[in-house]
Amino acid sequence: MTNGSNFPAGGRFDLHAVASDFPQTSETMSLDTYLTDSPIRSIRVFKVYQAVPAHYHTGCDEILYVLSGGGTFWIDDPMTEAAFAPGQLLVFPRGAVHALPALTDASTVFLAIDTPRRAQDDVTFIDTTNDTRPIFIAGI
Repeated sequence: MTNGSNFPAGGRFDLHAVASDFPQTSETMSLDTYLTDSPIRSIRVFKVYQAVPAHYHTGCDEILYVLSGGGTFWIDDPMTEAAFAPGQLLVFPRGAVHALPALTDASTVFLAIDTPRRAQDDVTFIDTTNDTRPIFIAGI
C-alpha cells in the first residue's frame, strides 16, 4: 500500500540496514532517506556529518530517536546543552530553536518522525551571517 508517492504508507523497516547505506562522509551537514511520506507525517532516517547550528522548523514537530552515535543538543536555550546517546528520544516542537553543537561520534544516525510532514526546505537558521555553511540536508 502506498500513499500516492513512491513511499509506502506503512510497513516494516530494518533501520540498521537503512543506516548502513549512508556513506562515511558527505559535503552536506546531513543526509536522509524517507521511509514513509504523507501530508500527516514523514518518517526518515538521517545521518549527521557535522555540528548543526541553531535552527527551527515552521511546519512540523520533529521527534528524533538516536539510533547510533552521540553528541550534544539544546532546545530553546544554549545554556541547557546536554549529551545525547543511542536509545534516547529528542522532541523539538514546531518553532522551537534547537541545535546539535557537537558530535562525539562519526556515526550519528537518527530516526526522525515529523508531524505533520516536514518539507526538505523547512529549516530556518538563526545565524544567517555564515555564508560558508554547507547545505543542511540532502537525500540519498
